[in-house]
Amino acid sequence: MQTSGTSDHRLEDLLRELTPQVLGAVVRRSGDFAAAEDAVQEALLAAATTWPRDGWPDSPKAWLIQAASRRFIDEVRQSQARRLREERAALRELPPEEVEEYDDTLRLLFLCCHPGLTPGSAIALTLRAVGGLTTAEIATAYLVPEATMAQRISRAKSKLKGATFELTADADRLRNVLHVLYLMFNEGYASSSGAELQRSDLSSEAIRLTRAVHAQLEDGQVTGLLALMLLTDARRAARTGSAGELIPLAEQDRTLWNADYIAEGVELAVKAFHTPPLGEYQLQAAIAALHDEVPRAEDTDWPQIFALYGLLEDLSGNPMVKLNRAIAAALVDGPDAGLKLLEPLDKELSGNHRLDATRGHLYEMRGDYDTAVEHFREAARSTTSLPERDYLLKKAAALTDTERTPH
Repeated sequence: MQTSGTSDHRLEDLLRELTPQVLGAVVRRSGDFAAAEDAVQEALLAAATTWPRDGWPDSPKAWLIQAASRRFIDEVRQSQARRLREERAALRELPPEEVEEYDDTLRLLFLCCHPGLTPGSAIALTLRAVGGLTTAEIATAYLVPEATMAQRISRAKSKLKGATFELTADADRLRNVLHVLYLMFNEGYASSSGAELQRSDLSSEAIRLTRAVHAQLEDGQVTGLLALMLLTDARRAARTGSAGELIPLAEQDRTLWNADYIAEGVELAVKAFHTPPLGEYQLQAAIAALHDEVPRAEDTDWPQIFALYGLLEDLSGNPMVKLNRAIAAALVDGPDAGLKLLEPLDKELSGNHRLDATRGHLYEMRGDYDTAVEHFREAARSTTSLPERDYLLKKAAALTDTERTPH
């Protein structure tokens, strides 16, 4: 027998999955992002209240779209000034039998990345409307107060009133879309805060949307991003232990990796790498492929990875790329080489826990356990991810015990 808790969880998952599709449909019909979002939220609340009591409809998506559309139109009718918008919404409404043929999630994604928005606003809006992140989660990722992020998202929705709801792929819009998907995947694969290391719903949605973009566009960067996601997500089952603790790449049980994702990802990575011009996602996918192709961590081709990170650093100038290149340098030429490459990052990554964590690992490689412990503890104080914090504190404790153990 299905328990009430299981049923509630299944309903919550379904509503989460359908929300961007329903929102996209109502935005397409109405042209008013903010009002459509309000109507969809009311429809979701009605579904959560009535479905457990009256039974689920035959077509949950159609039910939600119709309920949200009715609420939108009711709101329009309350104001004479909105009469024209009501008529337009009514004319654009699809017959109920056609609802299931449309998935407006991808169009909603491109709308959120409208060129009239700043990249920061576009990313925040997409993470909220399509990715399902809360305003608080987005604010944490951007290191700004929640109220500030709420205002940013609200202004972005206002700017989209009347925007064309079309699937366009100019270079700037596509760049924004891919960046949004990349951030969405990363937040799901390695949550920036909270008790869970991973949010599979978010990363899976990012992969689904990237597949949809890839099916529409022949582009090396799109192919590279999809490859990168698959090759990274392939390691998901091995990244945490039975208690949810973090397991680093070098210590993972590679028999748990998803062989199908690796095979597909490697094939896409090779195709992307040979599709000019060479961009960031193609290079990252090539690096991920080098990690996933070998059966043991010690077989990793670190010299080639170090070279690829050099190309990626030249292309992007991203400080996190510089940090990863320093790790590769340490594994090619020793920890001192890596520590030297970290020195310029003190300003760029000031306060970032990953810089201290990396220094901790490199000082551990060097045998300087006291300094390694200091950096691990500082990294633990800085991170907002509980699994990462616990892992770093365990590293510090283990090295402290090592120091105390007589040799």
